[in-house]
Amino acid sequence: MERPHWLHLEDLWVRDGRILDPEKLFFDERGYADRRLDCGGAILAPGFIDVQLNGGYGVDFSTPSEDPGAGVAFVAKKILEHGVTSFCPTLVTSPPSVYHKVLPEVKVQSGGVHGAGVLGVHLEGPFISLEKKGAHPEQFLRTFGGSGGVRPLLEVYGGLDNVSMVTLAPELAGSQSVVEELSQRGVTVSLGHSVANLSQAEEAVRQGASFITHLFNAMLPFHHRDPGIVGLLTSDRIPAGRSVFYGMIADGIHTNPAALRIAHRAHPAGLVLVTDAIMAMGLPPGRHTLGQQVIEIQGLHAYVAGTTTLSGSIATMDMCVRHFQQASGCSVPEALEAASLHPAQLLGISHQKGSLEYGCDADLVLMDDQMVLEATFISGVEVWRK
Repeated sequence: MERPHWLHLEDLWVRDGRILDPEKLFFDERGYADRRLDCGGAILAPGFIDVQLNGGYGVDFSTPSEDPGAGVAFVAKKILEHGVTSFCPTLVTSPPSVYHKVLPEVKVQSGGVHGAGVLGVHLEGPFISLEKKGAHPEQFLRTFGGSGGVRPLLEVYGGLDNVSMVTLAPELAGSQSVVEELSQRGVTVSLGHSVANLSQAEEAVRQGASFITHLFNAMLPFHHRDPGIVGLLTSDRIPAGRSVFYGMIADGIHTNPAALRIAHRAHPAGLVLVTDAIMAMGLPPGRHTLGQQVIEIQGLHAYVAGTTTLSGSIATMDMCVRHFQQASGCSVPEALEAASLHPAQLLGISHQKGSLEYGCDADLVLMDDQMVLEATFISGVEVWRK
């Protein structure tokens, strides 16, 4: 079993969908197991949590359909085979009409045999930098204007119900009050697609920001005089008791292994593995749609059609976990925690998910010694097996 920073040989007890303290069962209730499952020496770890997933298997969350909720449900079912038990469906920069149609249809819900649980929507844009827009369509980018607070967001998004995270550029005028109010509303604020310097990033963190969207990608490169957002990994101006987490797309394409190692060694406790997968995940090479853009898949690369601009990935979470462990040289438990414990801590749900502590949801993955997935469980119920 994966315990903090190490693997330990022991039994895991589950009742009513949660991990049970066996002492309560043995000594208080004098009870026994109703069912035993021999894992055959495999690795048992918390289920994976993906906080940045744009779609997959032909479904693009940013492209309105007659039933957006059905598309999310379809992807939620398919990603069980990659160990993902909870996720944040992610919408990239889009016109207001898309948000107004899609957001009311994507509800926070628990996982089960029907699919991975939905933890809330991640809105990546449109309040981002023109210079670092990446694959986001320029015509739909927005600024905060002069109204202050979240009014501009409410106008664009139509509301913040079922929204768990917003990615924005902290150098945009008016961002400080936006970051502060979103944080007060319980929405995780992430910094990304930005040309912010370190001082601007640190100020955003002081206002409540706690995440960096796909570190190194779509931001100023590290410079020794001003390391920009990257500098948050070692900043000494993070408020006491606060942590900054950062997303890494460990697909072997978006981030060079040396950069991956630098980030991990600088701030291992903050690394959160994300797939940033697009609708072409699970589909053959060719042209596909991501939000308002046409994307071309060439091998394991996803480009904006006709360019060399990367646009999300087609990697799965179990692939990212394996690549991260191999590229960084970290331990198996560290790799597993980057896909489970750390995203749970980021979202403030580590008392429920992301670990095998007593009382947590029994969302689990079973893997062999090479971290190849064998089975997935949600609330103690097997929902997928190889």
